[in-house]
Amino acid sequence: MAKPYLLTVDDDPEVLRGIERDLRRRYSNEYRILRADSGQAALEALRQIKERQEDVALLLADQRMPEMDGVTFLNAARELHPDARRVLLTAYADTDAAIKAINDVRLHHYLMKPWDPPEQHLFPVLDDLLDDWHYTFEPPFRGIKVIGNRWSQEGHRIKDFLGRHQVPFRWIDIDVASKDPSFTGVLASRPNLPLMLFSDGTQLNCPSTEEMAAKLGFKTQADTSFYDLLIVGAGPAGLAAAVYAASEGLRTLLVDREAPGGQAALSSRIENYLGFPAGLTGGDLARRAVAQARKFGCEILAPQEAMNLRTEGAFKILTLSNGTQISANSVLVSTGLTWRRLDVPGMERLRGSGVYYGAAITEALSCQDEDVYVIGGANSAGQAAMHFSQYAKRVVMLVRGDGLAATMSQYLIDQIGARPNIEVLSHTQVVEAHGGDHLEEITLMHSQTNTTQRVPASLLFIFIGAQPCTGWLTGQVCMDEHGFIRTGPNLKSEGKLTRNWPLKREPYLLETSIPGVFAAGDTRSGSVKRVASSVGEGSVVVQFVHHYLATIS
Repeated sequence: MAKPYLLTVDDDPEVLRGIERDLRRRYSNEYRILRADSGQAALEALRQIKERQEDVALLLADQRMPEMDGVTFLNAARELHPDARRVLLTAYADTDAAIKAINDVRLHHYLMKPWDPPEQHLFPVLDDLLDDWHYTFEPPFRGIKVIGNRWSQEGHRIKDFLGRHQVPFRWIDIDVASKDPSFTGVLASRPNLPLMLFSDGTQLNCPSTEEMAAKLGFKTQADTSFYDLLIVGAGPAGLAAAVYAASEGLRTLLVDREAPGGQAALSSRIENYLGFPAGLTGGDLARRAVAQARKFGCEILAPQEAMNLRTEGAFKILTLSNGTQISANSVLVSTGLTWRRLDVPGMERLRGSGVYYGAAITEALSCQDEDVYVIGGANSAGQAAMHFSQYAKRVVMLVRGDGLAATMSQYLIDQIGARPNIEVLSHTQVVEAHGGDHLEEITLMHSQTNTTQRVPASLLFIFIGAQPCTGWLTGQVCMDEHGFIRTGPNLKSEGKLTRNWPLKREPYLLETSIPGVFAAGDTRSGSVKRVASSVGEGSVVVQFVHHYLATIS
């Protein structure tokens, strides 16, 4: 937030300079000091500050000014900035006017002139008033506001988009907004919800992803048509490769269909990542990595989806969802995973309306004092349960197996065991979801007793394993039976390279069945599904890119 203003008004130039000097000496580190030589000039300055949606902490006005006295000015200023602390500078003869102003304009204090020394007669008074202003002042939210229905699938899509891109926003339920006079104008035309309101006064009615990206100024067009390395997927592996490649002078472009960070960016807490003993959120990790990659000159396009990859001689040509084609000498596929869908009655219909895949961090505040159900027993489910337990009345983890020990890190098991409002139900799965416009109940089945129970539930988060995002490469590169991309030694069958491999040399460690096309991270067959492992593969793959580029130069 920009520093708030202290405004002083006096028609005597010498007095005005003196008090401005004292204010700057004491308060310039925390406040912007502004002066005016008349009430009218001061009011105009206050109007401009209000139009810029900036804050005024304190007004200090002389009572005896010819065109507008101090009390009249402070009364008018109160309409523009009602939270500012109001102080009147008076002579002894003006004491009655100052006392009357305490009631008339809610004057906070009056000071007798002269105030020397300021350390004794001025600063203690102003310090106290400014401390009080900071304690009571609630700055208005000046970011994006989104008005919609809590259970709207479109609302969840917009919240998820803004959250993934780490764009500050405030969600306002339509029932609350309809009773708030400040939204009467924008809601009068019955706009399509969700409605996005921007600080510049513009709005978007139920915007598409493309419309939001354009409005927010996200980069979705490449600067050139040819690169040394084109990275598809901005998860930990892709970001690590981008940092190392760009830092080593390769012209690098990173493309992601959603937002940088991948699934890792949705993690509420990563506590076993090297170098961060206190842990960090996946969003923090993604933000740091994006800043690092951009520092070295890597271009990042997001949201922008890869649709097709083909080769023409040594060149690789990627087609994006907007029809743009980009060529490169080499390509890294690091598209990561997407959560596997739970195929039970009612689940797909209620997706985004109480049923969510992954952590859906943007929904955490809506869990306040409610019961939350989490399906899954791996680290992602455990991290989500810990996060939601800060808001929810109770978090119930539903695990198909005996418990958490076989699938979850011990540190998380210990944390969950110590959290009193987290309950773990073993041998339990959801067999049906119920509700009208949102989730209302779920049916649980205990696998050992084969009994079912229908329980109230408005929030269900699903972590039941993931599948690779490689459908766009079907028929292009060699994959295993689950759709993960084979690389290096995994391209061999019974000691022989796949017939798709065209060169005499053997493929590099992370190279796919297409020379110069590499894969790293969770999307690669045989990879270790950990953030640190993905970062390691992303950094190592750049070495093989250099080897490949040397063979075609």
